[in-house]
Amino acid sequence: MSPKTEHAVVVNGLGRRFGAFRAVKDISFAVGAGEIFGFLGPNGAGKSTTIRMLCGILAPTEGTGRVAGFDVRTQPEAIKAHIGYMSQKFSLYEDLTVEENIDFYSGIYQIPAVKKKARKEWALHMAGLDEHRHMRAGLLSGGWKQRLSLGCAILHEPPVIFLDEPTSGVDPISRRRFWDLIYELAGKGVTIFVTTHYMDEAEYCDRVALIYRGELIALGSPEALKRETMQDAVLEIQCERPSEAMELIEKLDAVKEAALFGRELHVVAADADATGEEIRRALREAGFAPARMEVITPSMEDVFVSLIEARDRRESAQKEVAA
Repeated sequence: MSPKTEHAVVVNGLGRRFGAFRAVKDISFAVGAGEIFGFLGPNGAGKSTTIRMLCGILAPTEGTGRVAGFDVRTQPEAIKAHIGYMSQKFSLYEDLTVEENIDFYSGIYQIPAVKKKARKEWALHMAGLDEHRHMRAGLLSGGWKQRLSLGCAILHEPPVIFLDEPTSGVDPISRRRFWDLIYELAGKGVTIFVTTHYMDEAEYCDRVALIYRGELIALGSPEALKRETMQDAVLEIQCERPSEAMELIEKLDAVKEAALFGRELHVVAADADATGEEIRRALREAGFAPARMEVITPSMEDVFVSLIEARDRRESAQKEVAA
């Protein structure tokens, strides 16, 4: 039985060194019970190292943390018994049937015999796999594998679930259905700690933390981060040769940031109208066809890019001063 706590995850000054390299540096946050908490960052930012510490797999070298009421340093085995974990890589046994996989994980989690049948039927129903219980797991589509993985990860009814890139490589419809399941679990008081590289999924979270180069650089609800981070206007530009256009646009004095979003450009500027005119003139003089341009509501991807580029600029300025 986990100790009573109003927070499912509490982290204070948590850090991890590998020799001289600090993979995670002095991060602090708390996640409430029943909260959907997004943990975002580019590859190599420290996401996986942090999750491994919170799951009791890797001991921190600095700071403290508690998960489901248990200490990450001194009670890692208790943490493992009170969390669910699902990775982006399908980790079940493809040669076993759906039902056999569930039975196997029931044994791993030591679910009492009197509850095994009920929990198996719940998992099958939750995953929508009642009619496919005898199918080999390896024959399932990506979306069904994902649901089966989730069902197996929460058979033991953990109060906290860690989902590490759970929808990677899954089609958009399956992703949306998977998030419906997440909302359902959170509505029952289960805490969801999720990493994702899909910025639209960050919008589904109650709060989001952004880690970059091992440091926590932003924390708040998606709405608050957009409001506080993106006080300038965001222009969306559709034009020919967008990569070349970006090189030209980001040199303009009025442009604070410019980034590629697919085949479009997002440009951050204090004055949308004046900057728009300056961009049109620069593109026209460089021989570009007229571009379509409009002011848009910032997305979490805009926030993500803006925060990281601002951090890089500050570091670059500090290095120049030090030199």
